[in-house]
Amino acid sequence: MIKRKKPSLLLTLGTTSVLIGGGATAYWLLSHTQSSSVSLPVGANLVPQDAVVVLSVSALPEQWQQLRQFGTKETQAAFDRTFANLRDRFLSPNGYDYQQDIQPWAGKEVTFAFLSEQTKSPQGKLTQNSSKPEQPKQSVVMILPLDKPAQAQQLLERPNSPLKQANWVDRTYKGVQIKEIADNNTDNFSAAVLEGRFLAIATDPKTTNKVIDTYLSGASLIKTPGYIQALQQIQADRPFAKLYVNIPLAATVLKNFQQQVPPQGLSQLQQQQGLATTITLDSEGLRFKSISWLNPNSKKKYTVKNEAGIMPKRLPADTLMMMSGGNLKLLWQEYVQGAESNPISPFKPQELRNLVKEFANLDLDRELVPWMDGEFSFSFIPFPQQSKEDSPYPNSGAGVVFMVKAKDRRLAEKSLEKFDLAIANKYKLKVEETKIANQRVVNFTSPSLGSKISHGWLDGDVAFLVLGANIADAIVPQPKAKLADSASFQNIVPSELKPNNGQFFLDIDRLGIDLTASFLTSLFRRSQDPNTQRILRNHLVPIRAIGITTAVSDPRSTRFDIFVKLKKVEESRD
Repeated sequence: MIKRKKPSLLLTLGTTSVLIGGGATAYWLLSHTQSSSVSLPVGANLVPQDAVVVLSVSALPEQWQQLRQFGTKETQAAFDRTFANLRDRFLSPNGYDYQQDIQPWAGKEVTFAFLSEQTKSPQGKLTQNSSKPEQPKQSVVMILPLDKPAQAQQLLERPNSPLKQANWVDRTYKGVQIKEIADNNTDNFSAAVLEGRFLAIATDPKTTNKVIDTYLSGASLIKTPGYIQALQQIQADRPFAKLYVNIPLAATVLKNFQQQVPPQGLSQLQQQQGLATTITLDSEGLRFKSISWLNPNSKKKYTVKNEAGIMPKRLPADTLMMMSGGNLKLLWQEYVQGAESNPISPFKPQELRNLVKEFANLDLDRELVPWMDGEFSFSFIPFPQQSKEDSPYPNSGAGVVFMVKAKDRRLAEKSLEKFDLAIANKYKLKVEETKIANQRVVNFTSPSLGSKISHGWLDGDVAFLVLGANIADAIVPQPKAKLADSASFQNIVPSELKPNNGQFFLDIDRLGIDLTASFLTSLFRRSQDPNTQRILRNHLVPIRAIGITTAVSDPRSTRFDIFVKLKKVEESRD
């Protein structure tokens, strides 16, 4: 996004008085286009369908005050500086106080819509692969609800109002009165009042025209295929924010900026329609209720199987991280279809195939995936000397546990025999069978390192592989205390989606910033550059834990709930 000079916020708000005083366009009732059971973003009927991102944020002071409680001393200081700058730049010099002068007439919510414009070549022709493309221009429209228009007019027409100082130009577009800033040294901000209750402020006149066209035609965000139905599934009481992303358009923007998205990747993303999220404030952090859905013309369909739920019961209560899913075979098949061309895929399928072949001399697609057709999990478990669940100290290390339910144990055993032989020969490890609680476990040991790798079976149909000494004792035959029953898991991982198709649990407090950063760097293929790592660690500092639960709603949509537990400012003080 291009950085631009910003005129005074009150200069923009000053247009409210003129537009209200001059009269608004006819009031259109929208009850026939909206479901009474759905809470839409304010002004959604004014937002063009081709908006890339739409963000609606609460304007209630008590919610911002609650948000302000989270973080560290550093994030709190940055938060204070931001609001002080806004106050000193826009309010105090003009004699305004937000709580006394603005809040009484402003609505409880503000919506921002980010629109994109196509990139043009130097010759002015539209292109996706121009050798010297112009910087894409980001158009933004802000929609402010006017709960008390008369009170707003009275305030903004005071003698010292920016309205009296601004260089405004009047024009009319399709019967709607518009006020614009006529100043070559600033953005050409443009504003109009619609329905007598919304003030739409855009970064350029063309965007204002587009908002008016949208309002008059009805072809708005709320007419986006699947949008209303998606919002019905993520309703929440007292939301702090609502977010919508038009995935196909976002992919195009990514293409224009990065110039490295392959055509196949764009094609895969074009099958998606949107992503919507409702964000609420919790006493311990932030909750996200999210949904993604497919384009109505997409040939792709999701397999509706929500069969996860057992793995948290097979892991110990002191587990530091767990990722689980309902069917590994199905997940792999779906991932392979789009990952090679998807620019945001954390790793390419061929990379994982090569890794398995190099490590264990096994063909991932032919010798492993066929029998891994059940629930699975990948976890970090602390070494025994650091396994206290309530320990306040981060761990210096953890073992890795992989589990998968197999429907064909005979086929699995054949692959595991080949695995044993390859590991023993390549790494010169000693293979020996032991028993834990009368259950057979195969250990790979090194004279200098001791037991490092173990595998076996749980309940006859769940294969496990452990990397780390003495970790197998924590899961065989079953944990003494289960992760599913632990207070940390129950408080962090959302439980509303039942049944579910997978869960994610990450206890950053106990795993530690360094190990968490290393894990996320490997998982998402982040750069090892010191500056990148510093930024990543700074982002992790305010977070205590993360929990995610996913489910397939129907053949065309998936749901995922997220909870981010945050530190509070007083907790971070020495």
